[in-house]
Amino acid sequence: MKLQVLGCHGGELPSCRTTCFLVDGVLALDAGALTSTLSLDDLCKVDDILVGHSHFDHIKDLPLLADLVIGRRDTPVTIHASRECAKALRDYMFNNSLWPDFTAIPTKKNPVLRIKSFRAGSSFEVGRYTIQSIPVSHPVESCGFVVSNGQSAMAMSGDTGPTDKLWEVLNEVKNLKALLLETSFPNALQELADLSGHLTPRTVQTELAKFERNGAAVMLYHLKPAFVSQLKRELAGLPVEILELGDTFEF
Repeated sequence: MKLQVLGCHGGELPSCRTTCFLVDGVLALDAGALTSTLSLDDLCKVDDILVGHSHFDHIKDLPLLADLVIGRRDTPVTIHASRECAKALRDYMFNNSLWPDFTAIPTKKNPVLRIKSFRAGSSFEVGRYTIQSIPVSHPVESCGFVVSNGQSAMAMSGDTGPTDKLWEVLNEVKNLKALLLETSFPNALQELADLSGHLTPRTVQTELAKFERNGAAVMLYHLKPAFVSQLKRELAGLPVEILELGDTFEF
């Protein structure tokens, strides 16, 4: 699997883009930086998008994507979202008020987008990949994912505070090559992190004690732009890598 880091921050500035990863050019993990990074031709190659939860920084490019690829694809782009997230997308985004309902444009039989819901905790197939969703700890229903192509697997935590289910699942995954793990606030804002369902360097260290890594790389994302320098200082010495825009990996 080829992984491209399109967005790896918990906010947006000229030098920061919100969460978005691309697998093999066809599967997106969250949609925070699709239209700001990919060419029109490359956007048209994205067949499926896994959305971890409904917060804006993870879904913000979905409306613009629909507007760009209309008339350029023979099949809909499928958005895979948990039941609660799928409902939020239908009710609050593609509702003909905030944005046109591209799940029925140009026709209901041949729309630009298709929203396909899954039960949090379930496994399902997306193209050539097997996906295992994992409920994690966040104020809204939020899921991490394990993505496997049958030979190797990678995982993404989704937005989460301290959790147990994620580690229980990951410790059973065979051929896990990498974990993308959210980290948002510095230690001084631990109370805010706990309230908002995010991790700090302190809780990352505690959480990693639950993880039987077996050689898997741990790659941190979702750093809040205002605290990137401070977070990097506080994370120094931990056995982790901090993702940067444009990073590419082969698993």
